[in-house]
This record gives sequence, C-alpha cells and structure tokens, in this order.
Amino acid sequence: MSLALLIEQFLNGLQLGVMLFLIAAGLTLIFGVMGLINLAHGSLYMVGAFACAAVAAATGSFWLGLVASLAAAAAAGALMEVAIIRRLYARDHLDQVLATFALILIFSEGTRWLFGSFPLYLDIPPLLQGAVALPGGGQYPLYRLAIIGVGVIVAIGLYLLIGRTRLGMRIRAGESDREMIAALGIDIRSLYTIVFAFGAALAGLAGALVGALQSVQVGMGEPALILAFVVIVIGGIGSIKGALIGAILVGLVDTMGRFLLPKALALMMPATQAGPVGAALASMLIYIVMALILAFRPSGLFSART
Repeated sequence: MSLALLIEQFLNGLQLGVMLFLIAAGLTLIFGVMGLINLAHGSLYMVGAFACAAVAAATGSFWLGLVASLAAAAAAGALMEVAIIRRLYARDHLDQVLATFALILIFSEGTRWLFGSFPLYLDIPPLLQGAVALPGGGQYPLYRLAIIGVGVIVAIGLYLLIGRTRLGMRIRAGESDREMIAALGIDIRSLYTIVFAFGAALAGLAGALVGALQSVQVGMGEPALILAFVVIVIGGIGSIKGALIGAILVGLVDTMGRFLLPKALALMMPATQAGPVGAALASMLIYIVMALILAFRPSGLFSART
C-alpha cells in the first residue's frame, strides 16, 4: 500500500464528508430552529443538481449552472415552506414524516416529467480540470480539492452567520424560544422561510457540486438523505459544529473502511472472499460507529446548540 494511495483515499473521505456536511447543515438547522423532520431535504439536493445540469447544458457555463442550483433549490424550499411546511409546525413528527415523504414522491415524479428518466451529466469546468501532485508520487483531481475548499468556506461562513450576525442571533433565539421572539415583534414566519430557503440552498449546492462527479438522476437524493441523517444523529441534532464533525467522521469511516477492510481481511481469508465480505462490513461500519457513539452519548457528540 503506497503513501500516495492512502492520502488519496483520505482526501476522498474528506470530500465525501464535506458533501454530507452541506446537506446535513441545512437539515440540522431546519430541525434545530423549527423542530421539523424534513424527509424531502434530499429532493432539494436533487433539484440543485438538475438545475445546474440543465442550465450548464443550455448555456455551456458550469458557473451559471451553479448559481441556478442555488436559486432553484432556495426557491423550491421557500415555496415548500410557505405552501405546505408552515402547516406542519404544530403537528406531531408522524404528520411531518408522512407529509414530507409525500413531497419526495411529488418532486421525483415532477422531475421525471420535466427531464425524463434518463440521467443528465455535468462536465467539470475547465478551470478545475487536471490534478495536483500528492506526496509519494500520486495525483489527485483538482475539482475534488475545490469541493473540499468550498466546504471549508461554507463552514466558516455558517459559523460567522450563526454566531456573529443579527440574523444568526434571531435564528438562535428562534431555536430557544420562538414565542418570545414573536412577542418582541420579529416576524417568525419570515424567519422560518429564510432559514428553510437557506438550508435548501445548501442542499442544492451539494447536488450541483456532486453532479459533476456522478450522473444527475431522479432519486439521487434519497441515499444522500440517509447519510445526512446519520451525520446529524452522530453530531447532535441542531448543532452545526456537530454536523461538520459528524460529516467528516462519516466520510472518513465510510471511505477508509471500504478501502482498508478488504485488504485487512485478505490477510485472513482468500482474496475472492475478502472483497465481498469487506465491502459488506464496510457498508455497515458507519452505522456501527453511530450505535457506539449513541451508546455513550445519546444526544450525539455535541449539544443541540449552533
């Protein structure tokens, strides 16, 4: 096993973690402020990917597609909140789950009606094509490094937004005591719409970025949503810092597990068996980690404070 290959897999895990953070940050922010379980968050990820692919194909510009992904996901999120989600805040979580699951079906069939059943593809922009040299002689795609950089910038931006701005103060207050800030004259409905649209935009950004690494297709949001829920359970529901740490942990455990487990098992059994067994164990590894963390810290790694 070469050093370059090990570093490459580590960076792959970090890049996966960053993508999960972009999805999970909006999801945990929505739950922390509104107390809403939104199963349709993965659909907003899909909306961002399709908007980016469609606009990039029409204009030839990935960057215009990226802007379109943010706008489309934020608009879809705001419309969803005003038309449907707003009526669910006072309902129990079962009603929220059922309603947002129905939204998954609506988004999936609506996207299939608009774009068809065949996947779309995004090209990596010329500026981010190519690779950079790694220690040990390997190379790593520049685009994946750029995704990691975007994740770092978003994490810093969220920290500043939540901790240092008036909007962030209102978001924190809305999480702690929504009745009090409403009594102080703050329009809680507008605040909720802004938070929901912002979380949707983050999911749309993730969808657009990952669209250049894999096909853009109907249903792509559901696997990402499952991993995002694992992230926020590990990190602590409602915690942005927990979402970041949990996402990086999940990304590294999943990627390094899929890379190292088959190699480790090959030392104890035939290689033809080590591959399938290692892949099966690796797919369960993040859930084992989640169970172990919850056994010792039932509320997750961090408290539900942004």
